[in-house]
Amino acid sequence: MPPEDRILPKTPPPSVAMRMLASATAATARFIGRHFWRLTLVFVGLLLPLWGFAELADEIHEREAVAFDEPILLGLQTLHGPVLDRFFVSVSHLGYLYGVVPFDIALVAWLAVRRHLREAIFAGIALGGSGLLNLGTKLLFARERPDLWASIAPEHNYSFPSGHAMGSMTLAWVLVLLAWHTRARWWVVAASLAFAFLVGLSRLYLGVHYPTDILAGWAAASLWVVSTYLVAFRFRRPWERLEG
Repeated sequence: MPPEDRILPKTPPPSVAMRMLASATAATARFIGRHFWRLTLVFVGLLLPLWGFAELADEIHEREAVAFDEPILLGLQTLHGPVLDRFFVSVSHLGYLYGVVPFDIALVAWLAVRRHLREAIFAGIALGGSGLLNLGTKLLFARERPDLWASIAPEHNYSFPSGHAMGSMTLAWVLVLLAWHTRARWWVVAASLAFAFLVGLSRLYLGVHYPTDILAGWAAASLWVVSTYLVAFRFRRPWERLEG
């Protein structure tokens, strides 16, 4: 076929192409503006933790030593003394059996009594499911605990990921997500994250977890809670009631 007989696709005039580009850009900006909170939550609460947990899990699965694990533990060991010993043992106790677990139960019960049923279901699934997920993951990886010195609060089950770190961070995420659209959100963020950090630090100070156990617990908690939140509140925010 002669070149002049070929049918070439028509290119829109520059003015039309610019209008199309401007329209697409505006539509994208509107979408991001409407869903900025959820998009940020997906990135911070799902994608980053998923990448981090996958990297850590690969190292543990291959039974490879992580370069920073032992140096951090040995550095914290040099800080040991009677005052810090008592402080971090107390924090560790609050981070699970004597603090987090009773608070979890009380929170779900309070939400249910106040008839915030969707919030209660979200909190119950997030908090209870986190514990079950932690037990299953520990059995899957079967990582032995550190044995660098005789701990003053020894543990005898598996190490990865840390149940204390995962439980405290799960509670932190639940409180932050429930409080985010209220005036108290920054107070809740500060208090929750400070508590979760101290619980994780206490487990390192006591020598019963590697830093990678703590990081994996935080990442797994984030993945589980944010996924549960996005399902439970896909149509509305916490504390809102749908019309009709």
